[in-house]
Amino acid sequence: MNRYGRSMIYCLFVRNQGGTLLKAAEDLSRIRALGTDIVWLLPIYPVGEKARKGRLGSPYAIKDYRAVDPRLGTMEDLKTFVNRAHELGMQVILDIVFHHTSPDSVLAQSHPEWFYHRPDGSFGNHVGDWYDIIDLDFGQKDLWKELIDTLCMWAGMVDGFRCDVGSLIPISFWEEARACVEKVHANAIWLCESVEKPFIRELRAKGLTAHSDGEMYRAFDITYDYDVTDTYYGYLTGQNTLEAHVKALQEQEVVYPADYGKLRFLENHDRPRTALLIPDSSRRMHWIAFQFMQKGTPLIYGGQEFGLCHRPSLFEKDPIEKREDTDLSGFIRRLCEIRKEAAFGEGVYTLEVAGRDQAVIRWEKEDKGLLGVFSLGEGHGPVQASVPDGIYRNLLDDSFVEAEAGVLTPGMGPMIIKWDEK
Repeated sequence: MNRYGRSMIYCLFVRNQGGTLLKAAEDLSRIRALGTDIVWLLPIYPVGEKARKGRLGSPYAIKDYRAVDPRLGTMEDLKTFVNRAHELGMQVILDIVFHHTSPDSVLAQSHPEWFYHRPDGSFGNHVGDWYDIIDLDFGQKDLWKELIDTLCMWAGMVDGFRCDVGSLIPISFWEEARACVEKVHANAIWLCESVEKPFIRELRAKGLTAHSDGEMYRAFDITYDYDVTDTYYGYLTGQNTLEAHVKALQEQEVVYPADYGKLRFLENHDRPRTALLIPDSSRRMHWIAFQFMQKGTPLIYGGQEFGLCHRPSLFEKDPIEKREDTDLSGFIRRLCEIRKEAAFGEGVYTLEVAGRDQAVIRWEKEDKGLLGVFSLGEGHGPVQASVPDGIYRNLLDDSFVEAEAGVLTPGMGPMIIKWDEK
């Protein structure tokens, strides 16, 4: 099993969750109580002013890789935040954005030769709607040392990195970077934002670097599951069946290393809120439980636990609302507890479609394990689950369900049972 196979990551957007690092630190006890193991901070660096989108600008248009945005706090405030997270038993990873900088970045001013230039000599980028950034040129080996030194600096303070569009940067850079960081922080966490298949094809057609997820495991512990989001959205919009989505998930088992790690998410800062896509709270709980029972590391994007429909802007001050009436914190906490069960992540992992719009996930080792049944569409009812006859306790709500002749008849909510507990 991947070393983060029982962990959960919580993504924190400081600008919109607390406003400063010190205020955000006050919320860490609540975040830990969700079951969080790793806190991912969206970029906390100074934002460029030139070509800025919105009033505050995208945190991904970075002006200085080695500083903290003064609107969010100081370097000492970051250390206070990390120390508090460590006291609570959590690790902290920083968002690293090495594919590009803001047009007025420190590096653009001091080393313009480290950037991509258009035929007329001006700074440029390869993706048109990213007009607030300019691309770095990884053909410049002196740039590698500068960026790796930056990583090593931060590795002295935090526990690892989420690397923005990491698959658009040469894998050999990341391999060298990981080896150097290891000397500063042994066992640092490496999460890669790998990209969608059509984007890979588009960039490769232009002669640009675009690595597959499989390649990224040479340097990273976890990659995004954008390789299956097309069938996820396709199912929600009626463009493909649940069978197609499950088949895409099944294929991950044979195209990636045996201990592959996938970031399992239903939403993130670039994608719509789950509550907007799946308004029915009961159905949404089935999807969240399905996400948490898969092989990989689940992500909760800040605010998702409150069932929010609005995704905060990346370019403005847009505070996240805490709502009690739609709060799923207790449900998420229970799922995290189940992921710590000995049976989770052990033995044989299978997932399949059973019944009408229902999915079954099984973790099985010898005569024990875990089994989950999730109604992801309109269908509910009995499913063929191949478990011994008897009465089982649903670990999610402590209700009981009966298995007869290998058939389970779950209630309306998601169900996870222990195979060895009747």
